[in-house]
Amino acid sequence: MTKDELITARIEDKISQCRDGYYVTSTGFLDTHEQSLAIAASRHAAGVRTLMYGGYDEAERRMLVCIPRELPLSDEEAVDGLIRVLRIKLPVISRELSHRDYLGSLLGLGIERRLTGDILVRSGGADVFIVPGIEEFLLKELHRIGSVEVKTETVAAEEVIIPEARTEYIKESVSSLRLDSIVSSAFRLSRGKAAEAIKKGLVSVDHAECIKPDAAVHDGSSIVLKGKGKAVLEETGGESRKGRIRIVIKRYI
Repeated sequence: MTKDELITARIEDKISQCRDGYYVTSTGFLDTHEQSLAIAASRHAAGVRTLMYGGYDEAERRMLVCIPRELPLSDEEAVDGLIRVLRIKLPVISRELSHRDYLGSLLGLGIERRLTGDILVRSGGADVFIVPGIEEFLLKELHRIGSVEVKTETVAAEEVIIPEARTEYIKESVSSLRLDSIVSSAFRLSRGKAAEAIKKGLVSVDHAECIKPDAAVHDGSSIVLKGKGKAVLEETGGESRKGRIRIVIKRYI
């Protein structure tokens, strides 16, 4: 059984548990590739409705939540309690830490990646989305991020602190609204490098993995390139004298 087949089997098991047991089930946190597998597996799930949930609207890592179709629950009621937030606080005098620092310390404790969602880093600390089952362990064991001593507490997902985003606007003209062209402009790559990254499954569009370089991108589409960040196609305008399409991209930095 391949890795994708194993992931799909686990997802299908959660769907079956929901349908047969008539209760809400959920996977662990999924990356964009795994989310694509989850969406495909749940597309024709009889008797079950599903949603993707990561704790906040812009979450990149999200879990599949399965709800019996006849169960009278709103989406908000269905996801209540599925996610907690680990709040990590740095000392007043401390160097700032990166996403990699926080993730490395969590993995160093033996925490599986599927048990943690997005890590929102800000000045003075970070909020980490986690499944409720590991909060006591983390509160007891997580005392350092690298060499920096930290304090921790847990709060509800609704209390998360979302850092103010830093952005830049890129104004360019492209030959077409193909995904490889937009990725090339947004992340300052050659068209060939952009296409290669897409084919490797490193690019997601609106939270779904896309491996087709010629896929069309539309106004408002959110694009994530693993290791490079996120961008949004804010606006498409008229054609230039050479027949190219004017675009405005918002890049998160």
